[in-house]
Amino acid sequence: MKTIFSTLLILFLFVTLQAQEITLDYYLPEGVQYNEDIPTPFEVLNQEVGEWHVRHDQMVQYMYAVAEASDRVSIMEYARSYENRPLLSLVFTSPENHENLEEIRREHLALGDASISGDMDISGMPVVVRLSYNVHGNEASSGNSAILTAYHLAAAEGPEIEELLDNAVVLVDPAMNPDGLNRFANWVNSHKSLNTLVTDGNSREFNEVWPGGRTNHYWFDLNRDWMLVQHPESKGKIKRFQEWKPNILTDHHEMGTNSTFFFQPGIPSRTHPLTPARNQLLTGSIAEYHAEEFDKIQSLYYSKESFDDFYYGKGSTYPDIQGSIGILFEQSSSRGHAQESVHGILKFPFTIKNQFIATQSTLKAAIALREELLEHYRTFYQEAANEANQANIKAYIFGESADQARTFHLAEMLNYHNIEVYELATNASADGKDFEAGKAYVVPTNQQQYKLITAMFEVRTTFPDSLFYDVSAWTMPYAFNLPYTELNAREYDESMLGEQFNGEMKSTGELVGGRSNYAYAFEWDEYYAPRALYRLMSAGVRTKVATLQFSGVTREGQKNFDYGTIMVPLGTQNNPDEVHDIIQTITEEDNIKVYTLNTGLSSGGIDLGSNNFDNLEKPKVAVVGGSGTNPYEIGEMWHLFDQRYHMPLSIVEKDDLDDLDKYNVIIMTGYNLNDISGGTVNELKTWVRNGGVLITMKQAIGWANRQEMADVEFVSNNGDEDKDVETRPYIKQSADRGAQVIGGAIFNAKLDLTHPLGYGYNDENITVFRNSTIFLEKGENPYSTPLYYTNSPLASGYVSDENVEKMAGTASIVVSSYGGGRVIAMTDNPNFRAFWYGTNKLFANAVFFGQTIRGSSGN
Repeated sequence: MKTIFSTLLILFLFVTLQAQEITLDYYLPEGVQYNEDIPTPFEVLNQEVGEWHVRHDQMVQYMYAVAEASDRVSIMEYARSYENRPLLSLVFTSPENHENLEEIRREHLALGDASISGDMDISGMPVVVRLSYNVHGNEASSGNSAILTAYHLAAAEGPEIEELLDNAVVLVDPAMNPDGLNRFANWVNSHKSLNTLVTDGNSREFNEVWPGGRTNHYWFDLNRDWMLVQHPESKGKIKRFQEWKPNILTDHHEMGTNSTFFFQPGIPSRTHPLTPARNQLLTGSIAEYHAEEFDKIQSLYYSKESFDDFYYGKGSTYPDIQGSIGILFEQSSSRGHAQESVHGILKFPFTIKNQFIATQSTLKAAIALREELLEHYRTFYQEAANEANQANIKAYIFGESADQARTFHLAEMLNYHNIEVYELATNASADGKDFEAGKAYVVPTNQQQYKLITAMFEVRTTFPDSLFYDVSAWTMPYAFNLPYTELNAREYDESMLGEQFNGEMKSTGELVGGRSNYAYAFEWDEYYAPRALYRLMSAGVRTKVATLQFSGVTREGQKNFDYGTIMVPLGTQNNPDEVHDIIQTITEEDNIKVYTLNTGLSSGGIDLGSNNFDNLEKPKVAVVGGSGTNPYEIGEMWHLFDQRYHMPLSIVEKDDLDDLDKYNVIIMTGYNLNDISGGTVNELKTWVRNGGVLITMKQAIGWANRQEMADVEFVSNNGDEDKDVETRPYIKQSADRGAQVIGGAIFNAKLDLTHPLGYGYNDENITVFRNSTIFLEKGENPYSTPLYYTNSPLASGYVSDENVEKMAGTASIVVSSYGGGRVIAMTDNPNFRAFWYGTNKLFANAVFFGQTIRGSSGN
């Protein structure tokens, strides 16, 4: 017993001594006294900051403890993650300001209202700063430093902190991605050595298993979702942003272990043209405060390289188009507790300290530049109002009568950003397009968010630079594949404006004709039609799809039905009464208009008993995951299936690809599938030959082609070798190569509306997103290429002239036969970042109707 006690005592002393190696004094500024009534991190968590990677529940525990102990702090939960973790916002300011916080907030927002801001006195107005941490879960120094920030703002004493709290409202968002944070913390903590830290970068601690901790629950990069607003974490943080419109927003990140520290400005030539020059000047002025603080501790740093301010969907750029200053911080990452680097051993506490210093330098700059920041905010919206008054475009109108869900979701996105959207009050025609009253929306440009509206709707194809850190285009009506047009002063009239959009989706589903005694039918146009079909299938309801157009006889007369119409015959069902109940459900919950058919005799086209109605099999879908596959693209599929279609998706590691007969659809995407074993490849070939549908995306097409399953031909570079070699300066090597990258742009394509992959579309002209340079020739079989690029493919964004030439007229999708199965090759990602609603249906069609495709080329 004495031996056990002694062992426990030694272990306790060791852990205590190890904790004592890291103290708050290492992080906190010298000469500052702290209020002893405010709990330190150690007093709440029993560990020092940087000793372990803090879990999200520990972070929440500490934030509430600080808020309870200090009258400088208020705390609120602004959202819940997919895994039901709370996202918190803390407000730090003086007790006096807290008493008038709502008045301060309203006055601050009024400064951005050009109609009333001109005479406002900003001399006594607080500056608003938002400190945003850990949007990437495995960039842990960010969130761990938020604990230091909370302690310092709540407990520090003296004239400097008093001045800060009197003249600023500081919003702290300690963890914007709690699910990813927790996933990563558990990984590194479970691999930490307790006696001697392992610093070898090859060690397991520094190499997370697939998919890693960067992303949220569905493996999305939440730092690309600020403008897109597709996830609950983003919906909450954007609502919070719009409630305060901070003058500065910091976005704390990590980068490679061998790097140093980056702060903005970014690369000057890559700033979005809609961002005013004054924004970059102020960012440069703030950077001087960062430099001063980092110089004091001899910490290496840089700016104006590597990163840019172009894509408005990032945390550091979203504020720039709304009168704020977004600032990106990038700290070299220990990716664990301590790791070897070219600069020596990079320790986790050091990375946390740098993030904390960047926070402090930001707050110092905010106080010193308070009036300049407030004036910039006021002037930004005054200038925007003037530009809106002078603009040729007075409104945008968009909508698809046949798909109200897609139309709604674009209006919903705009609404999150406090953009005023109105129902179309009267039928309208413009630019050769017709818009139906009540089924389209109007966005007037003469409103506060004029600049952001322009950014979201504009088509841009010329750029001062050919390199981009992220995508170069995001024209929203293209992403949603919605008819839209710009209205000038002659075309626009305020009488077009109906009720203002309130964020609620109207019910448009209905059962036309009442209870049927023969069959039901619904067209495939609506976005949630796949969910409705799967709802029927999962209940064992037998369904068919029309491969030809037909006219059905309903109780209300003749109705013309398009390719891809789903027909539910009642005579073949086991329980017709249950079918009727499900039909009622899909009209109410999936917003589908279902028609009652009381006879099998068509008034035109095929009859309901025709063999041109294909029987459908319930999709049983697996996607190949694991190392070498693309977690972003797989996460997008998972999110689409689970959140929107309410369908299961099995994510199967490459080494576990057996018992394939459980599935009838298998999806592959990734950059390295070559380690799939030969035996597994043979099993997969047999599975396809026996009728399986294999969907390959992007790089996976090449793998399937090498296995002789995908009958495709890549666009060759033949002829390039005949060109004279041009000598170029060495310094231009990186830029020249980067100019040939398609980082993300939008392209025009033609879709065969009669093909199963084209079901549900009403216009052969479609816009697709592309971020690769994989080019396919059209299939030799003239019926095997349902989607191909036009001869003038660029719709919006940057692409080199060489790539435009290569892409023109090439295939976006090629279908080939392999035995009794089908291999569908997609060069582009139809589910990009969950906001590309316009091509989700292509993917759904491959899943639901791939088995029905006849006569494609192949083996």
